Amino acid sequence: MTSIAPHFDEYSKKYETIDLERRDGIVQMTVHTKGKSLVWTAQAHDELAYCFADLANDRENSVVILTGTGEALCAEIDFTSFNLASAQGWDHVIYEGKRLLNNLLDIPVPVVAAVNGPTLFHPEIPVMSDIVIASETASFQDGPHFPSGIVPGDGAHIVWPHVLGANRGRYFLLTGQVLDARTALEYGAVNEVVPPDQLLDRAWEVARSIAEKPLLARRYARAALTLEFKRLMHEGLGYGLTMEALAVLGM
Repeated sequence: MTSIAPHFDEYSKKYETIDLERRDGIVQMTVHTKGKSLVWTAQAHDELAYCFADLANDRENSVVILTGTGEALCAEIDFTSFNLASAQGWDHVIYEGKRLLNNLLDIPVPVVAAVNGPTLFHPEIPVMSDIVIASETASFQDGPHFPSGIVPGDGAHIVWPHVLGANRGRYFLLTGQVLDARTALEYGAVNEVVPPDQLLDRAWEVARSIAEKPLLARRYARAALTLEFKRLMHEGLGYGLTMEALAVLGM
């Protein structure tokens, strides 16, 4: 029987905003915009969702490292790339928004985030990783939502109260708070803070230590440790996205 599983050599070349490399089963996915730090766009939003699905369906992957390019992971957004003025436009955003985070959680092996700098747009993505290592230059803010008058309903409303605790999470979302790397470490959003020139080396060191563990131990540990996130997303992601859409359409 011919396998229909994705082949790394094929899907690793198909994304414009993501570079993929794999060594000894460890995949490093590096997000970017034309070789520079990622600008959040509708294209990046959709490509990440489908890339997560490709990674999830490739059983040759043993660990995934998520990182960025240049001085920031994602510190800019192009609102004009999104169609937020119609129900049809929001239907697409809601569909892809659910796929984005659920496909990340469906990756069946541990995920390590190497946060290379400011992550002001969709910082929930790296902090959903099993292990989060941040550069000393990193910072976190939910920039595109409540600071811009938009409901933080596309998973931010689930991730940040879960990661920071209910009161800190709600404060973070409703005030536009920026967490520097050390504060994020103190609050439990990241696990380690390292100098910028040591970030990827440390991420690969951690990834290799995980990759050395037995296959089923890796895969089933990931399944067990993402169970609560999956439950929370199932219960609240679609609802949050709908509230976000209604508030924007009602402006």
